[in-house]
Parts: sequence; structure tokens; C-alpha cells
Amino acid sequence: MITASPWWTPDVHADRRPRLIQRNAIAASMRDWFARRDFIEVTTAALQVSPGNEAHLSAFATEVIGPDAVRSPLYLHTSPEFACKKLLAAGEQRIFSLGAVWRNRERGPLHHPEFTMLEWYRVGETYESLMADCAALLALAAERAGAKTFRFRGREADPFAEPERLSVADAFSRYAGIDLLATVAADGSTDRAALHDALVKAGLRTAFDDNWADLFSRVMVEKVEPALGQGRATILYGYPISEAALARPSAADPRVAERFELYCCGVELANAFGELTDPAEQRRRFAAEMDEKERVYGERYPLDEDFLSALAIMPQASGSALGFDRLVMLATGALRIDDVIWTPVA
Repeated sequence: MITASPWWTPDVHADRRPRLIQRNAIAASMRDWFARRDFIEVTTAALQVSPGNEAHLSAFATEVIGPDAVRSPLYLHTSPEFACKKLLAAGEQRIFSLGAVWRNRERGPLHHPEFTMLEWYRVGETYESLMADCAALLALAAERAGAKTFRFRGREADPFAEPERLSVADAFSRYAGIDLLATVAADGSTDRAALHDALVKAGLRTAFDDNWADLFSRVMVEKVEPALGQGRATILYGYPISEAALARPSAADPRVAERFELYCCGVELANAFGELTDPAEQRRRFAAEMDEKERVYGERYPLDEDFLSALAIMPQASGSALGFDRLVMLATGALRIDDVIWTPVA
């Protein structure tokens, strides 16, 4: 069996180095882009009481030992989101973070257990402003890397073209022939049986224990996501409220949330919200997510009570998280995320 040489051998590093230098250049350009728009860069603590409360996010756990030898559990954050929103509650108006985050159970061409996230927030601005930000950052990365086209797994996209804006409902109709919102009630509740029947008619596999969210995810993964971001980037917006995470409901349609994701060449790059600031509703969502996590994985994460308290005084804002390494991959033509990380995890 032939074993690849480690990343730290001189010949392998020499092959990797040009992309890594481009990574640094892209990071410097993005810091400058935000600074010129009066954003403050913040560095948030990696150790948190809660790593995030989404059912399918898995964290790295550790513990802090106090001077009295008392041990308390802590987690490496999966996003700086909770800390950033506390800073918004404290009075910051425009902030961004470019730093490491950690997610367990993730390793592959597009996944790495430790990766770099670019996250930014605008107080008093709509999430449509973040759509414009995402388009500008795509073009900036391409320009800095000298790329005219992004390519990945046979797909191509023009990073300088205005992104397509497509609702989740329209994407389900276009790529799977499914009327998604017919399975979502005005109060946000979902009809599992109706969505199951729609998948069967579309020729998609189902399992007896699939819930509505499982069925939704299957359509996304098998039909929708592979078709997005071809020719130009796609902004997929208007997620059902049950998939809202930390996003507020849409004023235009209470069945959907102010959430969008950015795709390019079939690759998910960013996730953005018009931020929810109702602590009671956020607590309800977190509890439901942790119930699902316990059902699937047999574990649950604690809630960050300070975060929920901060939401009560947090101003209206919009925020986005972008996978920086993935964007560098597309801008430099890399095939694996490891190729654009200076020192990959063993």
C-alpha cells in the first residue's frame, strides 16, 4: 500500500505553499474590506459553556479546573455566534471575527475538525445587506487569487457575476417537483405525512423513522444543493421556520425565516440570519433541538443562560458565517480543504 507523505515534508509543503500564501493574501484583503466599512475585528473565547444548540452539530468537550480543584465542563465553540451577539448586546454595531472553530464528526474533502470561520454582524440592517456582502467577498477572493472562474467537481461559476436569488420553496419545486410550503402550516408546524408522500412521488427514498426535518434534508442533499451555484453563485433564502435555527420569522410569510445560505459550484459557503432576539422563542427552539440531538445521538449540550439573557437587550441585527477555507479552496482551485490549511489536524 502506498502511503502519502505528511504535509510537513519539504516536497509536499512546496506544492501546497502557493495556495497557502494566497490564503493569507485573501485574509488580509478581507480584513481591509471590513475595516474600510467601519467594522471592528473581535477575538472571542474558544472555550464556551455551550458549543451551540443545533441537533446535528457535534462539539469537542473539555473541562476547566479551578483553583479549588473543582472541574466544570466546557466546549470548543462551533461558531463565535453566541459571543458575538453578547458584544452586540453590549453596544457594538459592526463586528467581524476571522478565527478557528471546531466541529466533531466532520472530516472529508469539504470538512475539517478545525477550520476558519468568517463571521460578521450589522446592527440595524436587514439580512439583504448581507447578500450584497457575500457577493462582494466572492469577487474579492477571486480577484486576490487571480481567479476568473471558480471550479469544483466539474462545476463552474463566475465569482464576479451577481448571485442568483432563489427561495427554498422555488428550489424544491424546480429541482424536485415538490410543493414544500404545502407541508408547512401558518403557525410553522409541519406535515410529515404530506412531505413523505411528495418524496415518494419524486422517486426519493424514505425511511419509516424519518421525521419532517429528515425528509427536508434528503431533498436538499440529493436534489437541491448539487444544482446550486452553477454558472454563478446562488443565494438560497426563505427557509421553513422549523429550519430557522437562530433566525427571526419573515414579516412577509410566517411559515419561513429570514435565513439564507450562499452556494457556489454546489458548495455551501455561508449561512446568514436576520437575527432572532426573542429569548423565550430561542429557548424553545434550543430545547427542541436538544431533544432531537438526544434522540439521534444520545447526548445534549447545556444552554448558555448568559446568551439567552443577552438576547433580551440585543438590538435588531443581521449576521452571517462564511466558511473561509472553502472559499479559499474555490478561489485557488484546491480539491480538498486540507490543501488550504497550513497545518491540518492529524
